[in-house]
Amino acid sequence: MSNEGFAGLRVLSLESRRAKEMGQLILNNGGKPVIAPSTREVPEGPNEDELKFAAELQKDKYGAVIFLTGVGTRHLAQAIESVCSREQLVAALSRTKVVARGPKPVAVLREFGVPVTVAVPEPNTWRELVQALDDNRDKVPLQRQYVAVQEYGVPSTELYAGLAERGAKVFPVHVYKWEPPEDTAPLRDAISALSRGEIDVVMFTSSVQIHHLFQFAEQMKLREQLVKGLKHAVIASIGPTTSGTLRDFGINVDMEPSHPKMGFLVKEAGEQSARLLAKKA
Repeated sequence: MSNEGFAGLRVLSLESRRAKEMGQLILNNGGKPVIAPSTREVPEGPNEDELKFAAELQKDKYGAVIFLTGVGTRHLAQAIESVCSREQLVAALSRTKVVARGPKPVAVLREFGVPVTVAVPEPNTWRELVQALDDNRDKVPLQRQYVAVQEYGVPSTELYAGLAERGAKVFPVHVYKWEPPEDTAPLRDAISALSRGEIDVVMFTSSVQIHHLFQFAEQMKLREQLVKGLKHAVIASIGPTTSGTLRDFGINVDMEPSHPKMGFLVKEAGEQSARLLAKKA
């Protein structure tokens, strides 16, 4: 095992879609990966929200459309294809103002051929989104505008409040929901390992991972032991939104990466973990 980076520390990742990539990153940075997929994306469409969005978009009723995730952008396009073809979607979006929260929805929209009016900068939280809209109010006016927001599992109440304060009427488009993985054994094993103090570093890349971790700990009657294990370990969070959720559960965050990306998270956690563990001890 490499003496650099994690230097053999046991590193838990709850990543699902990119679990294999995360495991390799941990290995490459000298850690012993413990991979416990914690979520599963379940498309819900075409649901009532999506059908209404498709109809109103084609009638040019939206002053702006905000896309929050790349996966959700793609799911939405697929869900409404029977009532709004890809060509119709691109044409309709090209007639309105399109706002993308970060590089992933930007990449999908560009792949579709949709011009992006405003791309929200890092770390891509609702605060940066609202600030970007304030900075571009001439390009994307909100006063008395009907604004559609592609949701991503958990409603962003702070974002909706910020849009409403600026005079917008918000229409949330619920695209998919997060469910626990079909195979929950790795997640349960990870909770047991955390409860026994056998994990040195835990990396969180989304808020839903935290909800599912605590949900299963409750089922296993191990919540108290889980909290102790998390307080013993180094807690690495991908960014402010995830960090806020951890604090809501009473868990302090030890580090965030300089950029909210998996590669930066693993590399910088590896560089800092020995020092942070020593400080906790």
